[in-house]
Amino acid sequence: MFFARLSSQFPLAALRRTSRSGTCPPPCLSTLSTCVLRSQTARSKDGVRSESTAWRRALCSQSRFTFRPRETQRSGSRSFSLSGAPAHVQPYLRLMRLDKPIGTWLLYLPCTWSIALAAEPGCLPDLGMLTLFGTGALLMRGAGCTINDMWDKDFDKQVARTACRPIASGEITRMQALVFLGGQLTLALGVLLCLNYYSIALGASSLCLVITYPLMKRITYWPQLVLGLTFNWGALLGWAAVKGSCDWSVCLPLYFSGVMWTLIYDTIYAHQDKEDDVKVGVKSTALMFQDQTKLWLSGFTAAMLSGLVVAGVNAEQTLPYYAALSAVAVHLARQIYTVDINKAEDCWKQFSSNRNLGLLLFLGIVAGNLLKESKETRL
Repeated sequence: MFFARLSSQFPLAALRRTSRSGTCPPPCLSTLSTCVLRSQTARSKDGVRSESTAWRRALCSQSRFTFRPRETQRSGSRSFSLSGAPAHVQPYLRLMRLDKPIGTWLLYLPCTWSIALAAEPGCLPDLGMLTLFGTGALLMRGAGCTINDMWDKDFDKQVARTACRPIASGEITRMQALVFLGGQLTLALGVLLCLNYYSIALGASSLCLVITYPLMKRITYWPQLVLGLTFNWGALLGWAAVKGSCDWSVCLPLYFSGVMWTLIYDTIYAHQDKEDDVKVGVKSTALMFQDQTKLWLSGFTAAMLSGLVVAGVNAEQTLPYYAALSAVAVHLARQIYTVDINKAEDCWKQFSSNRNLGLLLFLGIVAGNLLKESKETRL
């Protein structure tokens, strides 16, 4: 009743004038305008729907184009400014999540573990290879996000956290996204072709997982498992790129540990959206585990650490590696014990802390490798 009366005193035209002025409305006005638009849409279905859609698109675009690094009100997520890029380019940069690099880090870190483990004893990991894989991680994460948003356009419109994504909000059409996807995959192919033939074949075989992962949330409560299989392919590819082929006694335990790690952090992440997921009918491990989440995460942690121990033993790692594993175990235990799965802000905080965990393990591998003696030295 209040918003119906208010909408008559604060018409849609006034809201549109605020949008045209080039200033981004404050959060209270954004919320108020949304209520007004809903009220007016309910009273008149002809003509108002397109206006409300245009206004929503303007709100989404303004809220993205003018920000600086900040904490968002909903989930505390860290977003980085894209204001230096041309306005027509910014939606594409947001489509590939360039303003939220945590996903790129989580894709890249298993690659660094594998490359560091494959380094010659007493040597640092190949900096050129690390740079090449960093570029590939950025491109493939962007391609994966583009594919995900193309599949999930209708779902994203119904979820508060994703309603302003470029495809869902109408800033980018599916055809434009498809062309952009082609460009990203072409550049990623260029990176892949810099590797040996074994690595090219191994890397290309992951594309099936990249394409099908977004569909898994529709058919299974384990989409996080499929994400883990996809995100940790670099644990296989990094070793192969350095050595020419995989040493499965090292690569498989490392890959398994990466998958367990993804199940941990992405289950925590999924708890942010569990209420919206129920409404739109998508599945996740967060919905399946519910109050038993911490028990499941503890099991995944034990499996992850076991795999890392096996990989370290088979790679003949030294004391700094196992010291880093101890620190990783403490980090995970604290993360699982302290996370409040019913608070989106805390879920994001714990989720994003996994970048530091991955870097800690990488440094442990590098330090452990520097203490290793070559076979020639031992002989």
